[in-house]
Amino acid sequence: MAENGNHEALDDLIALLRRQISDLTEQAAAASGSGSEERLSDLLNEKQDRLNELLKERSAGER
Repeated sequence: MAENGNHEALDDLIALLRRQISDLTEQAAAASGSGSEERLSDLLNEKQDRLNELLKERSAGER
């Protein structure tokens, strides 16, 4: 049962990160040409790295 709860928590966090990446992508498109592009790019990279880690973790748990 605890594994199922952990799996659901991972799925929730993955979904949240995907929404955040989508939101940041929209912000980056709107900020084109402004000084905030670099910061948005850094945030996107951080979120994507974390998402990749969680997807690997979830995949390892499904084995």
